[in-house]
Amino acid sequence: MKSHSGAQKRFKVTANGKVLRKKANKSHILTKKTPKRKRHLRKKTTVDKTDEKRIKRLLSC
Repeated sequence: MKSHSGAQKRFKVTANGKVLRKKANKSHILTKKTPKRKRHLRKKTTVDKTDEKRIKRLLSC
């Protein structure tokens, strides 16, 4: 089965099997957001446990 190309660009599976994603609210309207807030948005975060199975299926893991 082919991997979902949109999901491939957005998610990454770690060695432990967790799925990483980018944080939202970092694309536009950045002037009113504090530097601290923007700095924290740079980091990746893990996908919620409830969505993990669905995303792994899209990635064909």
